[in-house]
Amino acid sequence: MRKTLLGLVLGLGLFSCTENSRVKNFGGEGDLHLPSGNKLVNITWKENQIWYLTRPMTSTDEAVTYTFKEESSFGVIQGTFFIHEHK
Repeated sequence: MRKTLLGLVLGLGLFSCTENSRVKNFGGEGDLHLPSGNKLVNITWKENQIWYLTRPMTSTDEAVTYTFKEESSFGVIQGTFFIHEHK
């Protein structure tokens, strides 16, 4: 009974948090799609929020996908965000 209740509480906790906090705190993968015409310059975490710096794309810029990945000390919980640019 206790194991079932604990599993239910943990499961609800995972589904009730945002994708940002889920990826950062529990590992896994997430996607961030930048608004069209924006080029990624820099990205970082502040608590459970992702902050990213963009600039307007020039005519010579190509839309690419970046991988923002955590490397943990023991490799147990590692999160990855894929940042997608769009022309």
